[in-house]
Amino acid sequence: MIESLKKIFGARMLSMLLMGYSAGLPLLLIGSTLQAWMTDEGVDLTSIGLVSLIGFPYVIKFLWAPLLDRYKLPFFSRRKGWMFLFQILIVISILGLSLTDPRSNLTLVCIWAFFIALFSSSQDVVLDAYRREILPDEELGLGSSLYVTGYRLAMLVSGAFALYLADQIPWRNVYLWLAVFMLPSLLFTILAPKESDNIPVPKNLKIAVLGPLKDFFSRKGAWIILLFILFYKVGDSMASNMTTPFILDIGYTKTDIAGVAKTFGMIATILGGLIGGAMMLRLNMKFSLIFFGLLQAISTLGFSILPSLPVSFTSLALVIAFENLASGMGTAAYSAYMASLTNKQFTATQYALLTALMGIPRVILSSPTGWMAKVMGWEMFFVGCTVFALPGLLLLMAVFKLENPVKKTAI
Repeated sequence: MIESLKKIFGARMLSMLLMGYSAGLPLLLIGSTLQAWMTDEGVDLTSIGLVSLIGFPYVIKFLWAPLLDRYKLPFFSRRKGWMFLFQILIVISILGLSLTDPRSNLTLVCIWAFFIALFSSSQDVVLDAYRREILPDEELGLGSSLYVTGYRLAMLVSGAFALYLADQIPWRNVYLWLAVFMLPSLLFTILAPKESDNIPVPKNLKIAVLGPLKDFFSRKGAWIILLFILFYKVGDSMASNMTTPFILDIGYTKTDIAGVAKTFGMIATILGGLIGGAMMLRLNMKFSLIFFGLLQAISTLGFSILPSLPVSFTSLALVIAFENLASGMGTAAYSAYMASLTNKQFTATQYALLTALMGIPRVILSSPTGWMAKVMGWEMFFVGCTVFALPGLLLLMAVFKLENPVKKTAI
């Protein structure tokens, strides 16, 4: 217990918490918070669903990840320099978004939101590499859970607090405040521990591009691993994409969402991540992935019964708490597993490829969810999301049968 507490409160783990904040703040700005703004302005539900495509850079970020593995900026270390630059660009883009209006110029809203997604996804590439390089293998589970905790705490700011502010001040001013809340990330980066200088850097761009692919696909069952990563959280992502419009549509207010779906639910997600990380110190990776995955699938069904219940704090709180608790546990195991797959020589590129696959359900497969909800109705939509979670669990069984799937090969 004492040893675990020393790890949790050590400099490396504190950095994971703060880096998670830097990564988590921008996501909801172009997700559910932007959807709430668009809903307030009377934007069509189908258009709101399609806005998820703005996050496409999260899917293709592996394309420029080799540049981040190969090159170093003239300030700070290789990882910290890129982190600092992207954080500045994110702040500028949020300020740009604050000057737009979804009702009168939806195109300009989408352009600025796209820039946030581009720079945020690039920051994620570097943060993921930094986390993998600064943590020893035995601390990946705990480090990932604390990173997710920081990520979720930041989402309280860009989710619950933003929605609360939107009931008090104009949406444009809300986004101005969110730009201010992104500024501490710059200080976090300056103060963060430097990554090791002993990690080899690709000698040229060709090795930076081809080396990660050669290393990964030389492993037995590489394609099965990639399919598992693609489908593990697909049902959870599809359900999450329409949660805010769903809750507003069945009679709850933005304040209800801020108080229950965002604040209370986010606390449940944070607890889920911490519980999941703690459990992974005693449970193996395989059992954690399947147990947490089953909880994710079952928890999504809770949304399907909400429309038939009276509008109440208790009903919403119970459904949100269970879903977010399970999602937090699943994300902790999922993130630790992906980190364990990477070769430190090509951390940025390999992790970017894996997390890009992770982003496909949220960005592409979630884009028709608005249309699906209109056609199927809310109850059957969430039942369908549960069904979409099953392929990932089946692929997990195939991953278990692989012999040493994370073995690294020399380049």
